Amino acid sequence: MFPRRLPLPPPRSIPWQLKTIESAETSLSYDEFGRMVLRIRHDTLKGVSPEMVAWWFGNIGGDMKVKGSRLNKYLVWHPNDHIFWELVRPGEDGGASIGAQFRIVEAFGRNPDFYVDVINTVTRLDVTGFTALTYKLGQEIARLNHDFISVNDGTQYLSTLIVGSPMPFIGRFINAGVHRALFTEAMGRAWFKHNIEEVGLFEHILPSNYAGSLTS
Repeated sequence: MFPRRLPLPPPRSIPWQLKTIESAETSLSYDEFGRMVLRIRHDTLKGVSPEMVAWWFGNIGGDMKVKGSRLNKYLVWHPNDHIFWELVRPGEDGGASIGAQFRIVEAFGRNPDFYVDVINTVTRLDVTGFTALTYKLGQEIARLNHDFISVNDGTQYLSTLIVGSPMPFIGRFINAGVHRALFTEAMGRAWFKHNIEEVGLFEHILPSNYAGSLTS
């Protein structure tokens, strides 16, 4: 769909430390369709509410202030791996809401072998979580779920990435090829680190950005 690879921009300088993969619980397995299922139970996001996280997914576009400079929010969200974000089709409210399609371009661990350039369709976005589907030739090939659970000191954040087709019978053959050529276990484990790092930054970038949205 996107034959020309976008260049990986230089890492962005941010004043916050990225969380380590050891801060979360991860698992990789396969379901009855042969789809790869990757799960992350993130460290509690302290000082972050589910409302804040839902707001972020609906407002990824635009800039934010970091150390007195205005930087693209998507590039700040992961200062090493993110390359490009674009709202391809607005959702129900004219923005990045349910029904929206957006393009994400990133390279897990800045590794060109783990380059991703896809269009996702948003099917859930509220205070309970976020769900986006990726299609190829009209068939679902990936499903990303983020669940937000309010706890005493913040938000418990659960991520599930399911890679492959849910079609019975033929799906197993499709998925074997997908996992061999397009999304390997090595890429899945690189995604663990990537997602833990970007979600962990919510503690630093969300409270001030969300507060600013309420007063603007």
